[in-house]
Amino acid sequence: MRQAGADVVGVDWRVPLDEAARRLGPGAVVQGNLDPALLLADWPVVERETRRIAVEGRAAAGHIFNLGHGVLPDTDPGMLQRVAELIRSLG
Repeated sequence: MRQAGADVVGVDWRVPLDEAARRLGPGAVVQGNLDPALLLADWPVVERETRRIAVEGRAAAGHIFNLGHGVLPDTDPGMLQRVAELIRSLG
């Protein structure tokens, strides 16, 4: 994908971001995703996975955190807010 000229490569939640960065090579920027179904879990699970993704994303030259495939209808908006606040706090 990088050879095709992509500046940022979106990574499915099933591929660890540090592994994606390794495969893409130096200077890779990844957009790495939290499985939206996880937002239906309790906060400790969501927090753990959000932190894991943020840590893995540091292996790339840049990382854009987001949800893979959007928000499920039953997602509590408060959970989205907590995730956003956590990501901002991790800077």
